[in-house]
Amino acid sequence: MACTNCSSKDGTPRGCKNNGTCSSGGCSKLEVYDWLSNLSMPSGQSPFDLVEVRFKNSRKAFFRNHQNIHLQAGDVVLVEANPGWDVGVVSVTGELARIQIKKKSPQFKPMEAKRISRIAAQEEIDKWVKARSLEKEVMYQSRTLAVNLGLEMKISDVEYQADLTKATFYYTAEGRVDFRQLIKDMADKFRIRIEMRQIGSRQEASRLGGIGSCGRELCCSTWLTDFRSVSTSAARYQQLSLNPQKLAGQCGKLKCCLNYELDMYLDAIKHFPKPETRLKTEKGNAYHVKSDVFKHLMWYAYEGDAGISGLVPLSPERVQEIAEMNAAGDKPRELIEFVAELKEPDYSNVVGQDSLNRFEHVFKAKKKNKRGGGKPQKQPISATTSTSTAAPQAKANDKNKKRFHPKKGNKDRNNRNETNS
Repeated sequence: MACTNCSSKDGTPRGCKNNGTCSSGGCSKLEVYDWLSNLSMPSGQSPFDLVEVRFKNSRKAFFRNHQNIHLQAGDVVLVEANPGWDVGVVSVTGELARIQIKKKSPQFKPMEAKRISRIAAQEEIDKWVKARSLEKEVMYQSRTLAVNLGLEMKISDVEYQADLTKATFYYTAEGRVDFRQLIKDMADKFRIRIEMRQIGSRQEASRLGGIGSCGRELCCSTWLTDFRSVSTSAARYQQLSLNPQKLAGQCGKLKCCLNYELDMYLDAIKHFPKPETRLKTEKGNAYHVKSDVFKHLMWYAYEGDAGISGLVPLSPERVQEIAEMNAAGDKPRELIEFVAELKEPDYSNVVGQDSLNRFEHVFKAKKKNKRGGGKPQKQPISATTSTSTAAPQAKANDKNKKRFHPKKGNKDRNNRNETNS
């Protein structure tokens, strides 16, 4: 599969060397590292007979290895389908497959699993590759049929079965869609069995993949399998601006990574006073502007002085102390007396990338060398030679000017000829 299905096409690699945009079916989507592969089974114990097989994009399923075929990750196998047969790639074997079943589908019944027939032959792999090559054009044609029928749905992906008898169409829609006429039109045009499967916007992003705003591959297409609900309160707790363009991912929903550090922020905020706490001083009342969880600071500003210069950094302990003084009826003179010391970050600049003009002298030297162009430089004339030779050189220049002046030369010759005659 790696040589046939991930080969270069139109001058660009289609597989894992395409930097996260694998167009051959998702070689690295939801990839699993078998950390138990080097461990041998105890004596007298047979290996686990269920195997995880990967199909196009992130679709995976478990199959039974009833013939005890020696399989390892990356083998292309022929499996049972409904109807016919299909081709997939083995992703997990052995005891790690048992762990995957408990994690992904705890209600899975091993006796109902379909079987692995054998390792796929070259003819079956060629037919499988041919089926993959038809999917893109079929998806565009099916979209045209859906638009002609006025259906509010988006067909995002098409997956052919390896035996070319069935195709699964994945679509997203806001509500319920009556696609009975669409199935009839597609069956008449493509002459295959049609299966429609509705997925969510997050599942669509997981299947298609892509690069996130962080510069890495999408979490949902590489390792994230459980999609938990994300609310805007997660952004508020982390002091993030509620900008939907920055908080939304490629699926159009809130980014799943907003939940990654939420628990840490919630634990840290427990030791902070409430943001609604107002501090009363003789200079005036101050209100809370923002909190810095990592620096353990709270920033306050006086009413009417909301500029950056008016922000006063206070530690949570100092804020609690001032609040207790206000509760007792006392007011400090001003907040500057309680300002926390701002520590500079403890790191050393070993690369030297702080200065923006650190390469200017190098560029200037190169420009000077290019302008010189290897021409011989003029030697400086000493003061003694210049004074001694200045007068003779001036006289010689005057003679040359008189000698080579064309008009004056012709007049002198005419005058001489007239006198001689």
